Amino acid sequence: MEEEIKFILDSTREAMDNALKHLDKQLANIRAGKASPAMLNSVKVNYYGTPTPLNQVANVNTPDGMTISIQPWEKSLIPEIEKGIQIANLGFNPMNNGESVIINVPPLTEERRKDLAKQAKAEAEEAKIGVRNDRKNANNDIKKLDISDDMKKNLEIDVQAMTDSHIEKIDAMYEKKEAEILKV
Repeated sequence: MEEEIKFILDSTREAMDNALKHLDKQLANIRAGKASPAMLNSVKVNYYGTPTPLNQVANVNTPDGMTISIQPWEKSLIPEIEKGIQIANLGFNPMNNGESVIINVPPLTEERRKDLAKQAKAEAEEAKIGVRNDRKNANNDIKKLDISDDMKKNLEIDVQAMTDSHIEKIDAMYEKKEAEILKV
């Protein structure tokens, strides 16, 4: 019985931690003011017929806060990289100089900042829903255990504390990202 209880609590904690990791990745993809290679994480390039992540066919870096430089490992990929960036629909206009692809990241308008903040809030809400679903699954598993009602109640209290802790972390991640986005 101890092992079952430990398994339920550990798997629930792991699932909730995964929701935090996923949120972290999603928030990294949301642009906040300055240029970052992470902005291009969603870009796929047609590499010999296979959709391949951009960072696997080129070096992506930011020489300054407003420019992203993409140095392909094969010059023949430059048109494919430009096409991949446009297909990703990130609002960037790639230019190439024959050697590399350069993206000038325009400053965010107030309206765009608000949209990005809403997007970040939606991602945070998705993460909260995931954590709450993990809590529900854990509570259902606890109800199936052959233990006293008092033990079940105590386990549910533990799961609720875990849930509250993860929700607080999600709120903190969102608030940090929102401040980053809205800072001019």
